[in-house]
Amino acid sequence: MSGSAGAAAASVSSTQPAQEEGMTWWYRWLCRLSGVLGAVSCAISGLFNCITIHPLNIAAGVWMIMNAFILLLCEAPFCCQFVEFANMVAEKVDRLRSWQKAVFYCGMAAVPVVISLTLTTLLGNAIAFATGVLYGLSALGKKGDAISYARIQQQKQQADEEKLTDTLEGEL
Repeated sequence: MSGSAGAAAASVSSTQPAQEEGMTWWYRWLCRLSGVLGAVSCAISGLFNCITIHPLNIAAGVWMIMNAFILLLCEAPFCCQFVEFANMVAEKVDRLRSWQKAVFYCGMAAVPVVISLTLTTLLGNAIAFATGVLYGLSALGKKGDAISYARIQQQKQQADEEKLTDTLEGEL
């Protein structure tokens, strides 16, 4: 019973920061789905990367498997229900802002590529990197409409003209 109550509390707390940032429900689920798919691709590619005799490939593969575990832990804690601290970590990650998640996920995905630049590491980390990009795009916010943009530009232009006329009148 307490496990289901903890999961319910985690889902309630996860919706609050996302709604404050203006993320829609479908975009939030898209980010979570890409995180889970990124974890699966990292795990599979990490296993293939570890089947070699080159130590850098093995290090990149181990890092990719660790990335897969962290992505699952952060984005889908129900997949890690036997890990005692899973809900606590998921709650803390849900409190992070979108740009912080973007930096964290993109940084995690870039490390194995830097360690060993192979096709397996590139393709395996592509979806995990895309998850970070999706969170980064949500941090940028919604695109403004053309009317609001034109109004802002007109106000700036009027302010510049007023400053120019004030300086010319002050010189006379």
